[in-house]
Amino acid sequence: MALAPRLEMRQGQSLVMTPQLQQAIKLLQLSNIELASFVEQELEKNPLLDRDERAEIPDLAGESAERERADSANTDTNADAGGDSSGADATTNASGEATAEPDPAPVSLDDATPTTEIDSGFEDMYPEDAGSDRSGTEADATPAALGGSDWSSSAGGSGGGVGGDSELDLESRLTRDLTLHEHLTEQLDVAIFDPAKRMIGRFLIDCVDDAGYLRFDDLEDGVDGLDDIASRLGSPREEVDEVLTVMRGFEPTGVMARSLKECMALQLAEMDHLDPAMQCFLDNLELVARRDLNQLCKVCGVDEEDIRDMIEEVRSLDPRPGLTFGGEAAAPVVPDVFVRSAQGGGWTVELNTETLPRVLVNQQYYATVSGATQKKDDKLYLSDCLQSANWLVKSLDQRARTILKVSREIVRQQDGFFAHGISHLRPLNLKTIADAIEMHESTVSRVTSNKFMATSRGVFELKYFFTSAISATDGGDAHSAEAVRHRIRELVDAESAAKILSDDKIVEILKLSGIDIARRTVAKYREAMHIPSSVERRRAKRLSA
Repeated sequence: MALAPRLEMRQGQSLVMTPQLQQAIKLLQLSNIELASFVEQELEKNPLLDRDERAEIPDLAGESAERERADSANTDTNADAGGDSSGADATTNASGEATAEPDPAPVSLDDATPTTEIDSGFEDMYPEDAGSDRSGTEADATPAALGGSDWSSSAGGSGGGVGGDSELDLESRLTRDLTLHEHLTEQLDVAIFDPAKRMIGRFLIDCVDDAGYLRFDDLEDGVDGLDDIASRLGSPREEVDEVLTVMRGFEPTGVMARSLKECMALQLAEMDHLDPAMQCFLDNLELVARRDLNQLCKVCGVDEEDIRDMIEEVRSLDPRPGLTFGGEAAAPVVPDVFVRSAQGGGWTVELNTETLPRVLVNQQYYATVSGATQKKDDKLYLSDCLQSANWLVKSLDQRARTILKVSREIVRQQDGFFAHGISHLRPLNLKTIADAIEMHESTVSRVTSNKFMATSRGVFELKYFFTSAISATDGGDAHSAEAVRHRIRELVDAESAAKILSDDKIVEILKLSGIDIARRTVAKYREAMHIPSSVERRRAKRLSA
């Protein structure tokens, strides 16, 4: 067969992820903090994007009476479908404002409770943007009612400035607690005057974690941390040990230790209670963890009464002395969704507008600059910026709608949890939610990652509501694994010292409650919740008696 070049036409289909689709997927799985950082970067590099800093945006226009009648007619047929399954696309109007056309179909809960609605229209995503025609009751029903504060009202006075009747103590607002490193550095400057030893001390302070322990990172196996410090600083090991001995006398007592045993030994030595029996007790803390009093008595050479006294004395010590000093404040979890009980029953789902970045496309600036631009490269750059800005606005709007849609369906599926607690949590997987809202499982997985829901029972990650199923003994509805773990915890907390429940006994009790579970599953759940075995719990009860 002769080989020769030739032209052929073939028809085929392939899935291509455009940059815009990649951006939408990326935004969907970002947390609110990561999203704010991403939007800030886009605002810096795209001249056509502006931050929307207006307090109020006019209500949506263009919804005719025909649209309202159509929505009203379709309410009954779409109530059980989870609402707006088709979604809506964001557009940019002439003034550069991002608008959207939502489909706020009411949702009724399929439960023994009366049929109710989950209100989650556009006013739930952007409550302050609903316009001036909203009633006072609707305007007040915003996430701000859950504890938000108004700066202008708290500042006092007639204006929105800082002045007024209430004086703001700026000095008290700018103060902070002394950190552990700063406290140790102050003591080092007083206790050690030699420059070389002071340098060693500062290096050791840099190795102290927030709990007050010496932590050495990036060490090879078998390499001592103090030897590594001496090698790095070019100092003798004896000099490092000498500085460390001095610094272990700093306040709070117990800092600069490399292990829990050393930390407790320093505190006991400060109280002059570190005798040979106590030192032997500290060398066998694993026996204390197992509550093996008989073995402790043999090892330490004391009776059981002395062991009990030692345990009480060790319990009075501080295992993390460094935490008494201020450090970096942990960032609080900011919920993405609020779930509140509705007046007529059921639940209201709203997006937290504080976590939604507001960006607008500056069409006027684009028209001005593009009209004065003659170079082809400049026009191409402006066109790319405009397209990127429009896609960002659309992606942000679609992200908000998707989070709201998934959250509504989760509330529908887990209505028993919101009404009665963890014991009524139902088994739920991604496929159930995806099928209900007509989305792909991967989309639901991205939406529920790093997103939190604020409820009357606390703040939960959306992933919390997805649990595996455990079958029922009578063939009825399956039980949620999280609900079963909660039941095991309740049984253990309620047991008495004279009647400790073994894993087999817990299995029997659960089966009487209609939960078909194996003993190894109970043991796995118990260990995951850090609940000791029945033998260890019996020793602990006897010890505390």
